[in-house]
Amino acid sequence: MRERLVGVDAGGTMTKVVLFDLEGNELACERRPNVMLLPQDGWTERDADGMWRATCESVRALLEKTGTDPADIIAVTPSGYGGGIYLVDRDGVPVRNALVSTDTRSIPLIDAWRRSGVAAEVQSHIQQQIWPGQSLAIMAWFQKNQPEVAARTAHVLSCKDFLRLRLTGDISTDPTDAGCAGILNVNRGDVAHEAFKAAGIENWLDKLAPIGGSTEIAGHISAKAAAETGLKAGTPVVRGVYDVVGCALSSGVATRDQLAAVAGTFSIHSTLHARPALDPLPHIQVPYPFGGHIMATTATPTSASNLEWLCKTMLSAEAQRALLEGRSVYDICNDLVAAVLPRQNNILFFPFLFDGPRGTPGGFLGLKAGAQLADIVRAVYEGVVFAHRYDMDYLLTGPDAAKPGLIRLAGGPSRSVVWAQMFADGLGLPVEIANGSEFGAKGGAMCAAVATGRYADMGEAMARMVKIEQRLEPHADRAAILERKYRAYLRAIDAVADVWSASQDDPQPMAAAS
Repeated sequence: MRERLVGVDAGGTMTKVVLFDLEGNELACERRPNVMLLPQDGWTERDADGMWRATCESVRALLEKTGTDPADIIAVTPSGYGGGIYLVDRDGVPVRNALVSTDTRSIPLIDAWRRSGVAAEVQSHIQQQIWPGQSLAIMAWFQKNQPEVAARTAHVLSCKDFLRLRLTGDISTDPTDAGCAGILNVNRGDVAHEAFKAAGIENWLDKLAPIGGSTEIAGHISAKAAAETGLKAGTPVVRGVYDVVGCALSSGVATRDQLAAVAGTFSIHSTLHARPALDPLPHIQVPYPFGGHIMATTATPTSASNLEWLCKTMLSAEAQRALLEGRSVYDICNDLVAAVLPRQNNILFFPFLFDGPRGTPGGFLGLKAGAQLADIVRAVYEGVVFAHRYDMDYLLTGPDAAKPGLIRLAGGPSRSVVWAQMFADGLGLPVEIANGSEFGAKGGAMCAAVATGRYADMGEAMARMVKIEQRLEPHADRAAILERKYRAYLRAIDAVADVWSASQDDPQPMAAAS
């Protein structure tokens, strides 16, 4: 019998099912797109059962492609984005579309909470900030705007927990998803009842899923799920962690001098602490399933998804060329950027397609007639690095801030040498990259290796399953160039935020040019 682990990672754009061995080697991966539904400006939703069907297709394809005997799968662990919300009735049927963590419909409610003092009180009970895609804020939005949804809801779930419900019938969550959702008092490690009372949503408390350990077997593949996926009925399913924590685990982040960075839909930075950090107050704060640490995280939707947008909207010809050459459009982008790094580029890109500081919109500044496509792609790479720098500077400033000496990078840029080097240059710290490419799924597989007793604890799983394959040191000359450009970026986003805010406050429409 060849012992294999399956990790499922349902992210912002793709559901990925990945096969691993016990040494942490990524053996095969199947991907299916998650369709983003945009019913109104700022609303980002998902068909939950559509995601489940994508998972089933991916599992079947993975087993068939690799010739894996389902009996060789010792455990399955789902992972997914944190925040957002999945609402189901007593039969486990979704009562409406799920919300993705990029959803911003709760911004007016959060603004009102800040003015009234409710936000400060809620934050004191959950030891993190309130943010638009947070499950607690979304529950409050439904309570105010669509109370009939609350009436039909029996269970509140996260992304990974919905998949586990479909796999096993289990309804539960883990401390990492509970923390990200804003429902956990991180100091105590239990549900923050006081936060629900302050928010006026106590009626949602009995809808919350019970919280269990991340490295516990939560259930087993049901006969129905076995028929849909091709997995063997009775295969253990582990509770797992949400994707940001999974990426930190699979990057081998174990000490307080390491910073975990993920560049995906969100710009994410995480540091480990002995107790919850309060100054600066992180966007997200969760128990870390190793060493008794608390993980403090900043997360803003300002990262590598901006390049995906550029490729889809402006690079169709390059995508076609890449297809003919048997390459990815992202390989083309890397080549373009590498070729123009030696020359001056004053173009600034604001990676704020979903949200930006003080409402700053996305866009370019400094385009001139002589700009070439490579210069524009380079500006996008740099703009994403600057957004990471902006968030990282916040996380690392204050009396409770960590003092990391290196970055462990995951996400799309970690697979690009030119972009990963730009992260080292722009963030001013060495960048290390672990083996593999599907870090969220691998974090789940590591939880499974512990839950099934193959490794005694997460420390042993890290030692056996994580290997650092690359280390990039900052280059002083490039770092100096990016530092000057970052200062211009900071001045520019402040100015653009002022102009944009004033234009939104002006009730008169802009006149057409005559």
